[in-house]
Amino acid sequence: RPIPSHMHHKFTPTTPKMKLLSALLLLASSPAQTLAFAPANNHAAVTSAPSSTSLQMGPPTPESLLAETYGEGSRKYRRTVYTHNEWVKHRSSDRFIRNISSMINSGVYKSLGREVFATTAIATFLVVFNALTGGYTDLSGAQHEAVIAALPQLTLPLTPFTLLSPSLGLLLVFRTNSSYGRWDEARKFWGLNINHTRDLNRMATAWYGHESDPWDGTEFMGAPSSKAEPIDPAERQYLLGQVSLMTWAFVRSMKRHLSPPAEDEESYVAELNARLAPEQAEAIIAAAHRPNRALYDLSVAIDRLPMHFMRKNEINKNLSIFEDTLGGSERLLSSPIPLFYSRHTARFLSTWLLLLPFALYGQFGDSWNHVMMVPATAFISVSLFGIEELATQLEEPFTILPMQGFCDKIGGWCDEIVSWAGQGQEAEEAIQSNIADMAPSR
Repeated sequence: RPIPSHMHHKFTPTTPKMKLLSALLLLASSPAQTLAFAPANNHAAVTSAPSSTSLQMGPPTPESLLAETYGEGSRKYRRTVYTHNEWVKHRSSDRFIRNISSMINSGVYKSLGREVFATTAIATFLVVFNALTGGYTDLSGAQHEAVIAALPQLTLPLTPFTLLSPSLGLLLVFRTNSSYGRWDEARKFWGLNINHTRDLNRMATAWYGHESDPWDGTEFMGAPSSKAEPIDPAERQYLLGQVSLMTWAFVRSMKRHLSPPAEDEESYVAELNARLAPEQAEAIIAAAHRPNRALYDLSVAIDRLPMHFMRKNEINKNLSIFEDTLGGSERLLSSPIPLFYSRHTARFLSTWLLLLPFALYGQFGDSWNHVMMVPATAFISVSLFGIEELATQLEEPFTILPMQGFCDKIGGWCDEIVSWAGQGQEAEEAIQSNIADMAPSR
């Protein structure tokens, strides 16, 4: 609410600090004038709405166990897929305030508790020890002599840390870039899965029943060309349904193959038993390599479709791509960034930060008993340890990718595509009409 005019004399500034305080108070009490510097929030209703995608899981709810707010337990809450609503919130002008205000709830920072405590404890010890050995200032400003004069103060020159900073930065940059590259590659593998499952089912649906060229009756290798026959709707629904189901079974088996058994095994078995015939589900579940068995069943389902073998060959090209995405994902899961590189980076960073307070002590001589070195050390530790933690969390990408959501969407899309099969094509007269319409162009 604006300050009444009769009260303005109470806020008359007499010093530069009072002038600054007065200006801040006036800004805080005048929201209309303050908002003039920010864009109008025309999408408030959109950003406040819950996520419209079923693929987004996080963040943890207040009722979540403490173990699920950081570390391994929090990874399932990082499986995020954005829609328009999330992008609007992501770009909003209050994103900096929102991100800073949520720092204490950050799972990344909670994971760094022991490391930050160690560096901060060293900084605190150093402040107390050097005060005892070199003298200190009490709260009244009085100077006191050293309590333990026989011991020297513990300090290090800042120059070695300055010289090593570029090398440490290069190590961290390479570490994070390599880890992000692994995440990006895994996401692209699943993008290929999504694209080619659609492609496979689209071709199977559109080409169903075209066992030969129905227009000119040409022969292939001496064999007479059969004409297009009316399609049995029940048989078409069953055969294309098998293609759709086996497509879903492959991606769901791949998801299980790349997920921790404790997290996904029970759900995987229940889903396969719910959607597949008992003998199909049992064959896949009992296989030593479940995605390979599901891919084999998909090959069999494609081979049973009544269509020309060259069209089946085109469809089967998608299965080769599935093998590539599966093999590439197995490579990422089984082969981390070389351990000697990760270990050297972690050792370099830890040693650098643990010794940093000894070099910073002299830089904070203007603060009371050098005490501001303690929060500065904590901030530097959180920032640099946080970069290494991000790289470690990204290095194994599959448990932070929304693979379950991908599988559910793939299953729904494939079921929808095969439901379009042969619409308007069942009757013989419809087939002949289409053949006549296409004949002039050939």
